[in-house]
Amino acid sequence: MEEKRQFGLIGYPLKHSFSPGYFKQKFETEGIDDAEYSLYELEDIAEFQELSRKSFKGINVTIPYKEKVIPYLQEVSEEARIIGAVNTIKFENGRLIGYNTDSYGFEKSLISFYGDTKPDHALVLGSGGASKAVRFTLQRLGIDSTVVSRQSKYLNYKDLEESHFKGSVLIVNTTPLGTWPDVSSAPNIPYNFLDEKDFLYDLVYNPEKTLFLSRGEKQGASIKNGHDMLKLQAEKSWEIWNT
Repeated sequence: MEEKRQFGLIGYPLKHSFSPGYFKQKFETEGIDDAEYSLYELEDIAEFQELSRKSFKGINVTIPYKEKVIPYLQEVSEEARIIGAVNTIKFENGRLIGYNTDSYGFEKSLISFYGDTKPDHALVLGSGGASKAVRFTLQRLGIDSTVVSRQSKYLNYKDLEESHFKGSVLIVNTTPLGTWPDVSSAPNIPYNFLDEKDFLYDLVYNPEKTLFLSRGEKQGASIKNGHDMLKLQAEKSWEIWNT
C-alpha cells in the first residue's frame, strides 16, 4: 500500500484548531485519499528540528511559532520575509520553504467585508505574527493602521481615546482573547466610541461571535469573524504544497 502524503499543523496549544477538520472534510469531499493531516503540539520550537526530518509535504504554523520557526527554514518567500512571519512551510527536495498565506486570506475576506465602504484607518490589536500579516495587507490596501499592544513601543490600550475612533475605523483583533473556552474575555478598548460607521474584524472564529464582536455589534458596528480568512489561507497553503 502506497504511503500517504503527510501534512500537518504545529503550534501550542492545538486543542481547538480549525485546520484538521477543514482538511479532513476537504480530503473526503474531493476524494483525496493519498493525503493525511495531523496535529503536532510542540511545547518548544526546538522540537521542530527533529519533527522536520520526517517526510512531510507541507506544514501549517500557528501561535506561538509563526516568527520563531523562521530560523529553521532554508528559504522564505519575499512576502513572508517582509511580513516577518510564516504560517505555511513547503518541503521540497530536502529544503524547507516558508510562506505567509495569512495575508492572502485576510485581504480577500476583508475586501468582501467592507465592500465599497473602505475604512479611513485601522487599529490592529496585538503585535504577534498574525498582526504582522494584517498590517502588511492593510498597507497594501492603502489603509493606515496603528498597533495597540501591551508592548511599550506601541500604543497602549489605556491610551486609546475618542480621537482614535474618528471617521470610519476598522478594528482587527489579532490576539487570542475571547477564544473558546475563554469566551468571557475581550480586548480592553472603549467600545462606547464605536458606531455604525465602524468595522470589527476578529481573527478568532470559535465562538462564531466573540464578546469583542458582540460589544461592537451593540454599538451598531459591522462585524466579521476569522472563519473565511482561515478557509482562504488553508486553500492557498494547499495550492502552494501542490505546485
